[in-house]
Amino acid sequence: MSIGLCVGLFTGFWYNPSPLGLVSMPKALVVFSGGQDSTTCLYWAKQHFDAVHALTFDYGQRHRLELESARTIAQMAGIAQEVINLGQIFAGLSPLTDLSRPVEAYDDVENLPQGIASTFVPGRNILFLSVAANRAYVLGCDTVVIGVAQQDFGGYPDCRLDFIEKMQSALGSGLDAPLTIATPLMNLTKRETVVLAQSLPGCLEALAYSTTCYNGQSPPCGHCNSCLLRAKGFDQAGIADPLTSAARSEKLAEEVSGG
Repeated sequence: MSIGLCVGLFTGFWYNPSPLGLVSMPKALVVFSGGQDSTTCLYWAKQHFDAVHALTFDYGQRHRLELESARTIAQMAGIAQEVINLGQIFAGLSPLTDLSRPVEAYDDVENLPQGIASTFVPGRNILFLSVAANRAYVLGCDTVVIGVAQQDFGGYPDCRLDFIEKMQSALGSGLDAPLTIATPLMNLTKRETVVLAQSLPGCLEALAYSTTCYNGQSPPCGHCNSCLLRAKGFDQAGIADPLTSAARSEKLAEEVSGG
């Protein structure tokens, strides 16, 4: 059995021989939340595969606005989307799944704590990738794309390269079929992720509809871990965030109409 790992910014292509001796690009399934990173991965996959499917999880998350974002962006991208409801399986521990726990707020990115952030949801990517592998198998996709990154990642252990390597090996063995977990953002900073998004046709426009805020607010709260890291990336890239630009335009329109 052949199992390959694609990490970092992958710019090549995989070709599988067809029965007629022709070549075709394999299919990919993208774990798609509707946030900045998964939106970038969705448009990256569009550039590298003939067929792309999006898989979104409803796990009772606080930032449920991302489900609407995922639906909107998948439609914009012309990608078939499947939504799987996981119920309350992740309830408790994290403020993302326990509404009684507030999301911590910070003044700037330098004040973010070291180590594993309080927003870590234990086992989330373990289950996401397991279900994604099942759906990929059913749909005939030999690649699962996920937007995890080792840099600017809040210390989440399930976003590290060694975790991805082990999950890929386990899932490939369990399915007894070739499987690649592609992680195009693994070694990118948030700035580099923004630059990548700018290079992908339609991606920046789609990011105007994405949800990154852990509080699920629109416009974003601007003080949670995720909001600050997103702002840092756009600032360092010297590119205006289409999400905040759209929010300002909407606010101005409301003020004008109200006046």
